[in-house]
Amino acid sequence: MRHVVCHRLGPPSVLAVEEAPDPGSYPGRVIVEVEAAGVNFVDALLVAGSYQIKPPLPFTPGNEIAGRVVDVGEGVTGFAVGDRVMASIGLGGYATRVSVGTDALAHVPTGMDAPQAATFVQSYCTSLFALRERGRAEAGQRVLVLGGGGGVGLAAIDVARVLGLEVIAAASTVDKRDAALQAGASEVIDTTGEDLKARTRELTDGAGVDLVIDPIGGPAATEALRTLREGGRYAVIGFASGTIPALPLNQVLLRNREVIGVDWGAWAMSHPVAQAALLADLLEWAGTGRLHPVRPTLYSFDRVAEALQALLDRQVTGKVALLPRPA
Repeated sequence: MRHVVCHRLGPPSVLAVEEAPDPGSYPGRVIVEVEAAGVNFVDALLVAGSYQIKPPLPFTPGNEIAGRVVDVGEGVTGFAVGDRVMASIGLGGYATRVSVGTDALAHVPTGMDAPQAATFVQSYCTSLFALRERGRAEAGQRVLVLGGGGGVGLAAIDVARVLGLEVIAAASTVDKRDAALQAGASEVIDTTGEDLKARTRELTDGAGVDLVIDPIGGPAATEALRTLREGGRYAVIGFASGTIPALPLNQVLLRNREVIGVDWGAWAMSHPVAQAALLADLLEWAGTGRLHPVRPTLYSFDRVAEALQALLDRQVTGKVALLPRPA
């Protein structure tokens, strides 16, 4: 098989594509022929050594995969050779074949192709967890989504629409704002040329929003906090801007606002039953056409450094997937 290997920490350019033996068959596990691997911001952080989890070197990045089952180990039930599957595996996804435990596997919903499936779980689970479990969003409420043209931002808009929320999306480029509108945002704000607080207040007739979804951090955070109505919640998902903001706590005290941490990955590992139920909801919505995951930008394995650098530079609208074949 071919796989992407990180032998030393650094920028995406340190990655190499190498040959390795195919994974063997083990009880309770299946072998998946990877058709697409999701590329996430955290993958670049792992390669750089700047994430809180630091796997031993060498390692193969990649948490999300989609493909077909090509071998089934002893004792496996519910999956058969030829099944279209998707999985979150932590590490090792940037490979043409992977061994996966059945607890990490799910069947790909009808109508979803491999690149969509390989870029679905992390963004959509994070979004539903942020909106419903942590943000306590209710139908009819208003939500401001920062980074509205990114992978998590677009997933959050899509999920919010299913939950009956009104979405205002903030994004830095025309392409990203257009993508946010297509995903279901009712209004968009140009973060490079408009006053975020003033425009949000204008769009909500002065009331403010019930919830802010922030996967970006950086300088927009303080103004986004000021857009909250009384009792509003600010959901902190990540810091794709590269800067962890220092929020003014007086703005939290004022109007009884809340700042909420959203660490879906850690929660999912420690609450497997609840995570299975959360993912089941999302897969049902996707399979019945209620969710509309975007088609990701595609790169071949040989262009993995380019793909990760594009994410780091915030040049990507939506999601990115790697393909074993040239793209």
